Formats: sequence, C-alpha cells, structure tokens
Amino acid sequence: MDSTRSVPPFRRRRFIAAVVAVVVLGSAGYSTAALTQPMPTATATLTVPVIETGAAAQIAWPSVGRGALGAVGFDGVLSSSGGEDPFPIASLAKMITSLVVLEHKPIVAGENGPDIHITDDDVQWLDDTIAENGSWAPVVSGSVFTQRQVLEVMMLPSANNYSKTLAIWAFGSVGAFLDATRTWLADHGLTGTTLTNTSGLGASNVSTTRDLVEIGKLALANPVLAGVVSEKTAILPNIGEIENLNSLLGTAGITGMKTGTDYDSGSCILFSAEVPVGATIITVVGAILGADTWRERNAALLDVLSSVPPAFERVQLVTAGDRVGAYSPEWINGAMNSSDVVAGTDASALVWKGTTVTATATALSLKDGSTGSTVGSLEFTLSAASQDQGTSIRVPLTLAADITPATAWHRLTNPAL
Repeated sequence: MDSTRSVPPFRRRRFIAAVVAVVVLGSAGYSTAALTQPMPTATATLTVPVIETGAAAQIAWPSVGRGALGAVGFDGVLSSSGGEDPFPIASLAKMITSLVVLEHKPIVAGENGPDIHITDDDVQWLDDTIAENGSWAPVVSGSVFTQRQVLEVMMLPSANNYSKTLAIWAFGSVGAFLDATRTWLADHGLTGTTLTNTSGLGASNVSTTRDLVEIGKLALANPVLAGVVSEKTAILPNIGEIENLNSLLGTAGITGMKTGTDYDSGSCILFSAEVPVGATIITVVGAILGADTWRERNAALLDVLSSVPPAFERVQLVTAGDRVGAYSPEWINGAMNSSDVVAGTDASALVWKGTTVTATATALSLKDGSTGSTVGSLEFTLSAASQDQGTSIRVPLTLAADITPATAWHRLTNPAL
C-alpha cells in the first residue's frame, strides 16, 4: 500500500485560491502604484539660431578736430573720432543753459511761456558782451519777450547777452544758475562738462563729445527746445527778423541744433539729422569740435551724414514658424512621436553694424500640449540697443502639433516613465 496520501481536493482548491488572491492583490497594488505616480513629462531639445551682422560701421570723420555720433533709441556713442577729454565748446554751452532753465521753468506744450521784461540791466549786459567780443543781439529797455522768444534770440543768432537775461530771470543771479547747472550735470551723469558762464565764451566752458551726444538727445526730448533749434528765422519785438547761424538747417536732413565758434574751441557744431535707413527714419545726434573754419566744419558734417545710412542694418532674427527644437515623448511610438517647437512671431532689429546678437531658448517640461500653445521663449540679447527693441528681444515658442498624455496602458507597461 502506497504510504503517500493524496491531498484532499478541498485543500488543493484552497491553495489555488490563495495563489490567485496573491496575484490579484499584487497586480492591484502594482497597478495602483503605477497609476498614482506623477504623469510622465517630456523635455524639448532646442537649437538656437546663429545671428550674424555686418562688419563694424565706418564713419567718414574728418582728419582734424574731434567728433562723436549717436542716435535716438540707441545707447551712448555709436562712433567717435579724436580726443575724448573735455574740450572748449563755445556757444554749444547755450544748449545746456536752455535745458537747465527749461527744467526749472518749463514751458507748457503749445505755449510760449511767461513774459520777460527787458530792463536797463539787459542793456548793460549787451555793452559787456560787445566789450568781450561775444556774439550779441540788440536790446531795447522796456521791451517784453516771452520765454520762448528769449530762447530764440539766444539760440538762433547766438546772442550771449540774452543768455544772461534768461539765466538771471530764471534763477535770480548767474551764481545761482551755475549752482543749478552743476547739479543738473551731475544728475545726468555728464561728468566731462563744466560751465563757468551762461554763454560758453572762454576756454573754461568745456565738454566731451560723448557728453554732447547725450545733451543733444536731451534737447530733442524737450519739444520746446527741439522746436526752437529747428527754426531758420524768427520775428522778435523791437529786433525784427533774426536768422539761425546754422546754415545747414534743412540740408541732408539736418534739423538742428547749435553752432559755436571762438578762439579756444575753433568752429563747432552740435547737430541732429533725420537719416533714412530703408523704410525707417533714424534721428542721429552728434558733435564736431575744433574745425579750423565753419566751411571745414560744415563739409565735415555733410561727409559724416553721407556715411551714416550704410552703417545701420535691419537684421531678421527669426521668422514665425521657424523650427527651434522638438519634443519627443517616450510614451508615443511611431513616426509621429514628436512635435516641433517653433517661433510664434517674427522678430527683427535695426542695429548699428558690428552689434553682436546672442540667442538663448527655454521651454517647459510637458505632460501634454495643444497646437499653438506657448511652451517657452527665445530671447535675443544685443550688445548695443536696437532702435526698435532695446537690448533684449523676446519671442514666444509654440507647439507645432499636439502632444497627447501618456495612456494608462503605457503607464502600466512602462513603470520607468
């Protein structure tokens, strides 16, 4: 008789049921763990565009004197020639006198400012100006001018005596005006500029070409002063018609601003001009100091301006739809397992040639996404400001196709996701 006893059927059934229960419970635990894990995400592989600009611009500076050129909407000086140390500026100083007075006593847009009464003191200042061989305009005691009219007679024929009239009317004394001027220069970071009188006459009134470019931009930002320096003529009480000493106004797009000449400075000009670059008009601002004659100065300015348009260029940074990268989710199989990341908009920049452009791109990690949704950004950084955008231009990055989330089956069969 066989000593091995067979397992009763009911025990076999219990054992099988237990095994099944373990498998079911284990599978349920695995499924629960797999399905409650965070949804898997995909990261984008990005390739930024490489932007090249033209060679550094060459401006036709004269061989004598010194100069600097900037432009509205662009930082600092774009090109310069000659010394950068403080240099006598003659009547260009009247630009500073005007700005300091207009900050202290601004003129409301569209108006001419308060009345200024001309007295015997003003007549004495005329005599003083003639005695020191400064530029002047007639004075009639008892005349009444508006503040704008005094600016006109000070700026157009460059009357030194009226610069004193304006400063003392605004501040009470030349000393108080000079104190305010020092503060104004410091506030604007114009550390290379010094004024010792209201007119600029004499070697002690100095500035740098770099400072003068900034002063010119400040003048253009003041609509009253910008309007005055663009006038070819004006009619004033008891004086009649006065003419602007800047004979180049209206030539080569020149809109201002101030000429100056004396023994120490030579012939100088602080200028603004509207220059076409393609379909865009750029307002350039610059200074030329130390020319031997006004003819040499004017010829140099026209040469400079003729060389400006080729010095700018419009650079296409990116075009809407350009591919910048792609998402390739691991949970999507087949040929359609990726979605391109593309530029959402066009971007271009009007730059000074020689400006360097670098690009960086960032994109989100995605569980899913719909076509056209923004998923990141492409940022261009310029070494010098663009008139359009400053030094930083940002473009949205979007999805070119949907990304569907991982299915439950993929999550169960790919726990590593």
